[in-house]
Amino acid sequence: MLYAAERLQELANDPEVTSPDIRNIPTATPKEGVGVVEAPRGTLIHHYQSDERGLITASNLIVATQNNAARIAMSVDKSAKGLISAGKVDDGILNMVEMAFRAYDPCHGCATHTLPGQMPLSVRIYTPDHRLLREVTRTGI
Repeated sequence: MLYAAERLQELANDPEVTSPDIRNIPTATPKEGVGVVEAPRGTLIHHYQSDERGLITASNLIVATQNNAARIAMSVDKSAKGLISAGKVDDGILNMVEMAFRAYDPCHGCATHTLPGQMPLSVRIYTPDHRLLREVTRTGI
């Protein structure tokens, strides 16, 4: 707590932090811009390039789903493996798998315009030799 108080005092007296110059309006047409925003679902990175008229000629968006893809896949895999026993599974697996990826990407429901438990989802269960054993599917409402 002492360090936090000392650091707070340092920041409160830092002229760069307390400067009234908080927004710089560009005077020329920008050629390139990058923005990084922390959002509830993770970091969003936007990169744009423009022509001499300021029209966007290229863009690259890196959204949280891309950043979290490996973790989402591992959580879905772990969730499914924990719910499947000897190739037997009930329809509840769909909600549990959905819950596993929504922990990383709560905005996915908005992207699919559905509430939890209503998003179209399919789980395929394979044998160890990669033959399809069963498919559990839910269509959206």
